[in-house]
Amino acid sequence: MSFPRSTGILLHPTSLPSRGGIGDFGPAAYEFIDFLAAARQGLWQILPLGPVGYGNSPYSSTSAFAGSPLLISLERLAEHGWIDRARLGALPDNAGDVNYDEVSAAKLPLLNEAAQNFLAHASAAQRARFNDFCGQNSWWLEGFALFDALRQRYKKAWNEWPRDLVHRQPEALDRARSELANELQINRALQFAFFEQWSGLRQYCAARSIRIVGDIAIFINYDSADVWSHPDIFRLNSNLEPEVVSGVPPDAFSETGQRWGNPLYRWDVLQSRGYDWWVQRIRWAMQTCDLVRIDHFRGFAQSWEIPASEPTAVHGRWVEGPRDDLFNRLREALGGLPLIAEDLGLITEDVHALRQRLQIPGMRVMQFGFGNPGAHIYLPHRFDWNTVVYTGTHDNETMVGWWKSGASEGERRAVEAYFGPVEKEGVHWAFVRAAQGSIADLCVVPLQDVLGLGNEARMNTPSQSQGNWTWRHKAGVLTGELQAKLASLAEVTDRLPQPVVRAQTREDFAA
Repeated sequence: MSFPRSTGILLHPTSLPSRGGIGDFGPAAYEFIDFLAAARQGLWQILPLGPVGYGNSPYSSTSAFAGSPLLISLERLAEHGWIDRARLGALPDNAGDVNYDEVSAAKLPLLNEAAQNFLAHASAAQRARFNDFCGQNSWWLEGFALFDALRQRYKKAWNEWPRDLVHRQPEALDRARSELANELQINRALQFAFFEQWSGLRQYCAARSIRIVGDIAIFINYDSADVWSHPDIFRLNSNLEPEVVSGVPPDAFSETGQRWGNPLYRWDVLQSRGYDWWVQRIRWAMQTCDLVRIDHFRGFAQSWEIPASEPTAVHGRWVEGPRDDLFNRLREALGGLPLIAEDLGLITEDVHALRQRLQIPGMRVMQFGFGNPGAHIYLPHRFDWNTVVYTGTHDNETMVGWWKSGASEGERRAVEAYFGPVEKEGVHWAFVRAAQGSIADLCVVPLQDVLGLGNEARMNTPSQSQGNWTWRHKAGVLTGELQAKLASLAEVTDRLPQPVVRAQTREDFAA
């Protein structure tokens, strides 16, 4: 699927300088959208929005469909009468990186209080909207609401709950629903608040010709509502524990490879059901974002299967994925697929061929382009139009950080041979200008590279399990001078925003 030539910025909502110690869907989000519009940016790329699991990673969510309550703006809830604004005085200030433990301890009780207030005092119109939301989304909401309530009760992964709940015996589930009825209603109300606020942001973006680029991980966290609710579509044993898990084999970056630990799919079972769960997942992604990046696209061709008993990824093997069959079914059910394929790393010709047959744009990360001649596929002279170019991604060093400490002398020489001297305006602007001037239809730049920040602003270091996903930009850095510079560059590279055409969303948002 082709997209209008455009440019934009990668920034996860948690990185906004919102009140409360973490970025959310409140005033700072709208200020950022205003900046994008003034800077003539047509794309806002985010990371997955689900409730975070291990390591606070958005790619290790407890649900493929639910939203993270931490992204709900308490300020907007106060505006709509869910909570007294005076109750927000104890929230952490809006400076500094995210401390997830502190934020959760301060924010979640207030969110629960707000949900209780809403449930007790909602107007007839609000109640009707809430009931409509619950009815339309019961296919994922009910399972998640119960899963999350049980997870909070037992403070353990679902496979360590009482055996009758692990195996989803109907009597046990009914008993849990009865005992946790209040908690289930709170969870429903918080999901309602999340998606009302997110829908409001989407409409605000659409009115300013900004498309939101969402992100989904191909694999699902084992400790999730999805695996607990649908064990039949995952490679689990009789104890409902993973038989095999995902990862990537040893390579130049790791002698033992990467053992991600997510359970693999039973693609044969999914095929026999018309890939129903994947149809629901992509439909939901398309309803909540305008474009969708799929992480680890090569897993649809082949996955690295690791026995669950293995501590590393060394003793794995490649196993076949669904390839075209899944995407044919998705197109049959959903029509055009506004997808982006994350096709980085060691990608074989059959994976390239799959992406090209599906006409899904791949990714080119310019920071990777200077190591050796084989890396030149990441440089603009090797691009084709059906491509998304990045200076770097959330997993990279920032451009300035890479230039100062990550780049080898050979890479530095190659950069200056390609761009000329980069010191006057900064290496980050050399990359930004080249990316936007390239033939690639889509260009996305992390805000860190727009701002010229060092590795103190890095979002994620894949080899580290802790300390990631915490960066937030400071208030006041999105200046008029910066937006004018970006706007001029978007104009001269023919990347001005095009009107967003999609189904009309609701005009008023109760949360």
